[in-house]
Amino acid sequence: MSRTALNAARRATDLRAAAEGVADVLVVGGGVTGTGVAVDAAARGLSVVLLEAADLAHGTSRWSSKLVHGGLRYLARGDVGLARESAVERGVLMTRTAPHLTRALPQLVPLHPSTSARDAALTMGGLVAGDGLRRVAGTPSSLLPRPRRVSAQEASALVPGLRAAGLRGGLLSFDGQLVDDARLVVALARTAAGMGARVLTRARVTTLTGSGADVVDALTGEAFSVRARSVVNATGVWADTLVDSVRLRPSRGAHLVLDTRRLGVTGTALTVPLALGRYALVLPQADGRAYAGLTDEPLDGPVPDVPPVPESDVDFLLSAIAGAFEQPPTRADVIGSFAGLRPLLEAEGRSADLSRHHAVLRSGDGVVTVVGGKLTTYRRMAEDAVDTAVEHAGLAAGPSTTARLPLVGAAARPALNRTDAPRDLVARYGTDATKIHAMAEFDPALAVEVHPGTTAAEVVWHVRNELALSAADVLDRRTRIGLVPADAAAAAPKVRHLVDRALAGFESTAGA
Repeated sequence: MSRTALNAARRATDLRAAAEGVADVLVVGGGVTGTGVAVDAAARGLSVVLLEAADLAHGTSRWSSKLVHGGLRYLARGDVGLARESAVERGVLMTRTAPHLTRALPQLVPLHPSTSARDAALTMGGLVAGDGLRRVAGTPSSLLPRPRRVSAQEASALVPGLRAAGLRGGLLSFDGQLVDDARLVVALARTAAGMGARVLTRARVTTLTGSGADVVDALTGEAFSVRARSVVNATGVWADTLVDSVRLRPSRGAHLVLDTRRLGVTGTALTVPLALGRYALVLPQADGRAYAGLTDEPLDGPVPDVPPVPESDVDFLLSAIAGAFEQPPTRADVIGSFAGLRPLLEAEGRSADLSRHHAVLRSGDGVVTVVGGKLTTYRRMAEDAVDTAVEHAGLAAGPSTTARLPLVGAAARPALNRTDAPRDLVARYGTDATKIHAMAEFDPALAVEVHPGTTAAEVVWHVRNELALSAADVLDRRTRIGLVPADAAAAAPKVRHLVDRALAGFESTAGA
């Protein structure tokens, strides 16, 4: 079995080893930051244990806009440093570490009467400045073309559902888009595992100190401890529940899942001006649907496991994008919704104004906590956290190498285009797509779709190689079928049967 394979059998082996040994680095949190830390530390030759209370990408990491931002929004606020960091990290993801999970996304700012000529000129100036950052980052224009102004006719061709009245053209630019944010997390976890990291889900930390953690195995209820020379708390909005000195002010970013058949959205995203420097987004997805976002509201009270989307956010988002469409979206077009929580450091002011810079903090007993930031800059966050852990624990390790480290499934784009498997499969799994495709060709039962575009072979692959331990892991994180409740209900029986059968195979092997 591949060194990068994560499954129930390996989990059992790794759990025993983690409880018996002493790790160089203990990482708590199985989102994009935690798995990024695990990759960074393992790539430096350090022994790593990662503990996640639920499943990979169970929290905020699966609720993003699926964008790989170039930092234009931060440039508009005058934060050139953060904008440049975003552009550099976007380039790293799209050209070296995860070309298979990213693509160029055309984005159109429609120019209706509500956007003045002055505002249009200022916006275009910002797009040109953002393109300058793209050049500084070394991302080729063949991947992310330069921005340009388009005619009303071309704008309507890009987004057929645009409101025609008063349309005088649009501003076209390009940014990065993830095929799926949760799949990025899975790729990171498998990459870390391939370098020896022990990745343990369903391992809930009850007490965390600078020398280790007390843990409960959620599958058996058994308690155990993990000892470590350094500890990194990468639990996002839950970071302050493990380290008292951390003070967070979470912010909710809600999205709607839209059925685009009536709206006329194809492959180009819409960036709808609300005020100068503020926009609503309509983001097309590979499955033909689109996400509309994004709110920025402070969260009061306990942090929920799955953040709800309040009716006020639904109303706001529908209203925000309505003016851009010939047939404005209604609630009938909303087939799902989701919200992510940003782990922002507590400060004065509105949540929308709080810094998106990440912070690496060290508690009195030595726990390193990394918070803030955003998905695009996860790699830099992880590098800074490991640098801090290595320095304070006196670990023997060199500098980070992750800016040049391809993740599992990655290859240069020409090689991906030559991969002998269906294009949509390659977009989700990269070079591993050939193995999944071969599974379906070898066994016709695995070629059957559990949902349009998702085969039984993929479900079995998730269990054998991606640490899926339940149907929910597959529906909600290894795939995004669960974003639409009706789709999840229809697919659940088939997925549950496949997962149970695949897990039983591990049990029978263990008992042999």
